[in-house]
Amino acid sequence: MILDVHPAPLLERLVPSTSGDTFTVLDPSTGEPIAEVPRVDGAAVGAAVEEASRVLPGWAATAPRRRSEILAAAHELMLDELEPLAWLMSLEMGKTRADARAEVRYAAEFFRWFAEEAVRIGGELRTAPGGANRILTVHRPVGVTLLLTPWNFPAAMAARKLAPALAAGCTALLKPAEDTPLTALYLADLLARAGVPEGVVHVLTTDRPGELVERALADPRVRKLSFTGSTPVGRALLRQTAERIVNTSLELGGNAPFVVLDDADLDAAVEGAMIAKMRNGGQACTAANRFLVHTAVADDFAELLSARMAALVVGPGTDEATQLGPMVNARRRHDLATRVESAVGDGAKVHTGGAPLDRPGFFYPATVLSGVDREGVLSVDETFGPVAPIITIADDDDAVALANASEYGLAGYVYSRDLGRALAVGERLGVGMVGVNRGALSDPAAPFGGTKQSGLGREGGFEGIYEFLETTYLAADW
Repeated sequence: MILDVHPAPLLERLVPSTSGDTFTVLDPSTGEPIAEVPRVDGAAVGAAVEEASRVLPGWAATAPRRRSEILAAAHELMLDELEPLAWLMSLEMGKTRADARAEVRYAAEFFRWFAEEAVRIGGELRTAPGGANRILTVHRPVGVTLLLTPWNFPAAMAARKLAPALAAGCTALLKPAEDTPLTALYLADLLARAGVPEGVVHVLTTDRPGELVERALADPRVRKLSFTGSTPVGRALLRQTAERIVNTSLELGGNAPFVVLDDADLDAAVEGAMIAKMRNGGQACTAANRFLVHTAVADDFAELLSARMAALVVGPGTDEATQLGPMVNARRRHDLATRVESAVGDGAKVHTGGAPLDRPGFFYPATVLSGVDREGVLSVDETFGPVAPIITIADDDDAVALANASEYGLAGYVYSRDLGRALAVGERLGVGMVGVNRGALSDPAAPFGGTKQSGLGREGGFEGIYEFLETTYLAADW
């Protein structure tokens, strides 16, 4: 079924009617309202937990094959409805149509991957070393889950959590970011049409997330929190979950180094940089945040990258010609401008961009800076946007030391014509994921996650479903 790609009928279908409180979703390309979405209150959160808890035993007891079939149906529906879903994401988040289409395909793969994993949840039988009994382990769903997703990948981050939770037999409360709730409402509608029983998935929309999360985590029936977002918020949530020892997974911020060694193929490195930096307009936790470039090739790299960045077509996300859409809101654009001004004040040179665009919406141009201070804000903190700071390095050891001088450890990238050298440097990076001579990392079949202040646990891959399962050990002697 292909939905009509037009605001009125699509939004009328998705947005629940309410006489209660609402909040406004804005189009970041214009700053104008798109829709009024319900602001759930404490009573609604409690009712959702109650229903999710009530239907949990039935969903957990559903045959793995049936859960698999439902997730496979969701995968097919997402691909069938790629255009309306991509258009909706471009509208509410501002990402380009090309990025949005790619995200729908990526998100759909999580439903396919975990459809396959649902029927492969393992267990173990072995003899105790002392010979007194057998050790039997089985896995069961952790229970009612609270899933908190960010605005930058509203379909993919929701699918990356919903798919393994449902595959494991859990019920889910999905709280999307206030900037992008419409995509989450679309996914809930799609899952219902794919066969997910009523009450298994609840979308809780609000622009007051602290109140909602506090209410949900105070309920002893909520046994799992999975959060993707900033490190400061992750720390606060971890303190909250500690009160009841809630099973917690955190995918937090990054400060990804993009290392260009002196023997790198610069054309390939720039191509990879455009993917690693400019996917989603730079608004990604895995985005290349610091370009650590050998001094011998730094000038050439800056020239090549600046030419590519300056040529990008800036415009509304919903326009087919757009290659760089807006920042998600005015606050993000202001933060970006402040960071660039600070770097320039510390002596950085602007090659292209460098100031907000004077037009409606929340636009910031693709920006390349060289001579960036190693201790400056663009080097130390995560920068969510199309800004590429170039920092020169002397050798491999300097690159590794600088790359690892960060509290974050999510992703990194290494470019060298010598594969062995690139792998050796990559293994030394204190991160959870490394792109070796490539600018794209994410794959539903691979474990996604970081080290240090970048989070706890892994999503995707074989590991992803076990984040939503508990292990029971049975001692038996026959």
